[in-house]
Parts: sequence; structure tokens; C-alpha cells
Amino acid sequence: MTAASTSTAVPGAALVSVIMPVFNSGKTLRKAIDSVLRQTFPAVELIIVDDCSTDDSAAIIEAYAGVDSRVKSIRQPANAGVAAARNSGLDAATGSHIAFLDSDDWWDPHKLEIQLEQMRLSDARVCYATYQRVDEAGKAISLVSPPSAITYTDLLKSNYIGHLTGIYARSIGDFRFRRIGHEDYVFWLDVVKTTGGAVCASSQHPLAFYTVRSGSVSANKLRAAGWQWRIYRDVLHLSAFDASLYMIHYAIRAIIKRRPEIP
Repeated sequence: MTAASTSTAVPGAALVSVIMPVFNSGKTLRKAIDSVLRQTFPAVELIIVDDCSTDDSAAIIEAYAGVDSRVKSIRQPANAGVAAARNSGLDAATGSHIAFLDSDDWWDPHKLEIQLEQMRLSDARVCYATYQRVDEAGKAISLVSPPSAITYTDLLKSNYIGHLTGIYARSIGDFRFRRIGHEDYVFWLDVVKTTGGAVCASSQHPLAFYTVRSGSVSANKLRAAGWQWRIYRDVLHLSAFDASLYMIHYAIRAIIKRRPEIP
């Protein structure tokens, strides 16, 4: 499949807006940006939101923006966190579809092409995909393979939509990130609840690569579990009984997701 065939096969999909928040990511930023600009589906705008980095991130962003008109550079007036940075990117987006990529992760070159074609074939307005968890050296840790279709109830049990793999049609509506732990999970809960479901890209290999950092917030399993419980109780207002049932599903899926691959 060629990029040209995809762009004509998805009616109205003239442009995919890719939102990338950045904070002191100079060491990994080029790889992330290149993975977007080298997509086989070429109709993209890459909106990079610098959350007041103090390293060379801003210079790297401006260098790309100076030579490629698809790159839009935004610098936050003050450091406000990843949720605010992503919301600034959403405010600036002009595409018919929205996708996300963090500055230390990267995509397979065919990621958008495959997903847009899958959305066309299934008449879906949300798509997600398999992704590879890797360490900071790029070595594979585990493969995360979500089910081929999910409902809102399925998503309550586990965050099946890896944020770096998600893409949705803006015709669904406008969504915002909330400044809470697991803000990406709550974001996709809002999206899927609105649509009633989603369809996974039909790919047996990972379309995205997620970097697991030893000192990252997401690596703190107890804190992540606390965030998940507060989402069930304080954001979604589930009963203690229902929240407990979903927490069991969440814990089991978290173990499976982190199961190391056998060499």
C-alpha cells in the first residue's frame, strides 16, 4: 500500500495532527520527530509543545521547524505539565484526525498508513495498535497486544489504548486532558465513551515503541495503582464494589503487560 492510496482512501482525512509534548528531551527528541516526519502517510502536521525546557530541546525543535513546514513549534509561557502541553497542542491542531507521541517514544514508518486504512475498512473513528515496550537502550522488554475491538466497559478494566498508538477522528468531538494521574487513560475513556467502541489496527507487529525509564513516574507501580483507584472513585464515581472489581482486572492486565519476552 502506498501513502498516496491511503490519503485518497480515507475520505476527508486531509491531515493528521500529531501532538508531541516536550520537556528536557534533547537526547531522544530527534528520533521521535523523525519517526513522525518519515511516515508513509505524508499528510501530517507535527505540533511540538515545549513545556519550558532548559536543555537544548527548544533549539532542536526550531531547527526542524525551520526546514520542514509540517513542524509547528509552541512554547508554553510557563511550565504547566504534560496535560496542559497536550491541550495547547489540541488548541493549535487543524487536522481531521489527532494522534499523540511523546518525545522519548517513536513510531513504525507505516503506523499512520496502516491505522487510517483500518479505520476506513471498519468505519471506525478511533484506532489503537500493538506496541513494544523497550528499555532506554532500545532493547525489547515486552510486547503489548490489545484486543481487536473494545468497549467502554473493556477499557474500564485496563488501559488497552496505548497513548502513543491512539488516533481518532475529530468529528467525534472535542476532548481535553485533565491534570490528574493517568491523564491519558482518562482522555481515552472519554473518547471511547463518546463513540461506543474502537477498532484496533490489523497488524501483527508493533506500530509504536514505548520507552520505559527506570526513574519515571509510570515505573512507580504503587503510585500508578493509587491513581487508578482515584480515577474509579473520584473521577468516574464508581461504587467501592465496582471499583474493586475493575482494580482486580487492572492489576492482572498490568502484570501481563509487563511480562518480559522470552529471548
